[in-house]
Amino acid sequence: MAAGNDTYTSEFILLGLSEEPKLQPLVFVIFLSMYLVTVLGNLLIVLAVLSAPHLHTPMYFFLCNLSLVDICFTSTTIPKMLANIQTRSRAISYAGCLTQMSCFILFAGLDDFLLTVMAYDRFVAICHPLHYTVIMNPRLCGLLLLGCWVLGLLNSLSEVLVALRLSFCPEVEIPHFFCELNQVVKLASSDTFLNTVVMYCASVVVGGGPLLGILYSYSKITSAIRGMVSAQGKYKAFSTCASHLSVVSLFYGTLMGVYLGSAVTQSSQSTAIASVMYTVVTPMLNPFIYSLRNKDIKRALKIVFVRGTAIGRGALH
Repeated sequence: MAAGNDTYTSEFILLGLSEEPKLQPLVFVIFLSMYLVTVLGNLLIVLAVLSAPHLHTPMYFFLCNLSLVDICFTSTTIPKMLANIQTRSRAISYAGCLTQMSCFILFAGLDDFLLTVMAYDRFVAICHPLHYTVIMNPRLCGLLLLGCWVLGLLNSLSEVLVALRLSFCPEVEIPHFFCELNQVVKLASSDTFLNTVVMYCASVVVGGGPLLGILYSYSKITSAIRGMVSAQGKYKAFSTCASHLSVVSLFYGTLMGVYLGSAVTQSSQSTAIASVMYTVVTPMLNPFIYSLRNKDIKRALKIVFVRGTAIGRGALH
């Protein structure tokens, strides 16, 4: 991209989490392990939902999509980081940086929107149980999923298209392990006012909007649970929300912690390390949260493992 002094950058340098050569093998092993656990855990959730007919409901339909998005979300950043450590190269091309940035924004937004849709699903299930199957019909579920993708794509395109107008010096070092939009904008040599405005607007719409939707849904759910007479009914209603509420708390807690922390501290390296929480740790923990707290998922996973064992034994014989 042409800069004001007619120079341009064809690649960026990702400084990663640590510049200590001795720590690179340890970082590689840790992140490879977390990545494999994330992919395997989320794939097991997808297989469990697809293989168990009793899980073919709106709640698990959205959970299945959330697991697929989490795999893509993590795959946007970690493989490139691992490749750079293995090849001892910290470079990423300009096109590669923009692609990584757009995919990261897309899947982060999808995570956000899907969690909101799942909160709405729980709201309908608990506050309008008699009309649940009528309201949450397959057509509406499909439209809600389509809406998540459309909003996610529009958000990603708007952020990246505005970033295309930025100019950079020939040597640009990003103090992060991936092309994080905020860090890239800070390093631009041209005016970034428009980018800042778009980023703040996107934060309000994509972050604040879904959060308000989730809070509204759970305020209604709480009122409905408090109005129940049966203690068993209260426990059953709460248990159906516990896993989702845990994932929402983890996602928003880590995300807000990173960005509020980055506003306080001036250390970009600290921000990069903290961002590992929502980019890697949260997608890795989501399958455990849903499988450990959900009897239906546990039963479906047992079916998957039993079938896998039977197929393995059949192949041996």
